Amino acid sequence: MIHYEKLGIFLSKPVAFVVVFIYLLQSGLAVYLVNEKYTLERQISFQQGRIDELEEKLQVFKAIDDFQIGFNNEEVMRLTDVICSESKRYRYDPLFVLAVILTESSFKKGQKSSVGARGLMQVVPFVGKDLAKRSEVDWQGSETLFEPEVNIKLGTLHLFEQVIKFGDIKKALASYNMGEARLRGIIKQDKPIPQKYINKVLRYYQMLKETYRV
Repeated sequence: MIHYEKLGIFLSKPVAFVVVFIYLLQSGLAVYLVNEKYTLERQISFQQGRIDELEEKLQVFKAIDDFQIGFNNEEVMRLTDVICSESKRYRYDPLFVLAVILTESSFKKGQKSSVGARGLMQVVPFVGKDLAKRSEVDWQGSETLFEPEVNIKLGTLHLFEQVIKFGDIKKALASYNMGEARLRGIIKQDKPIPQKYINKVLRYYQMLKETYRV
């Protein structure tokens, strides 16, 4: 006989074995159910993340399609992919990147400024060449900047580097627009930073959020 004195009961070996077996079975079932619940929650979380990602891509696609000038549907799809992927890389809101593009080039294909800046994000060739070295972009001269996907990759990297250098998104935008050396000169002289470009980007950003974000 097995004595369970603390419980005040006496069980035979077979009965004790059954009790232990049932206990282990219940424990195993509880562990299984908890694990299944955790697995299900992870699957639901993953699927929700995918839904959110697709919804965001749809927002970006609609915005590009509404504003772009000169791109076909396939190009709009590729632009959507690269804007979303580069935004995720640097933790931008994709609509913020769109706001910068609208400010820089009005989302017009093949845009070139009077000072030689090229493409959707208006990257100047000497900056583009330097950025290409650090981003595994095959640099084939200044014409590379007219490749929309490459232009966005280099432009978003350039803006990210300005954020790192200045620690402030508004100063980063000012640097992106006027150049780092000029902005540092303004700061050194304790002069006010021009706000026209910054405000234009932020107005576009607000408009895009109000229009496309559900």
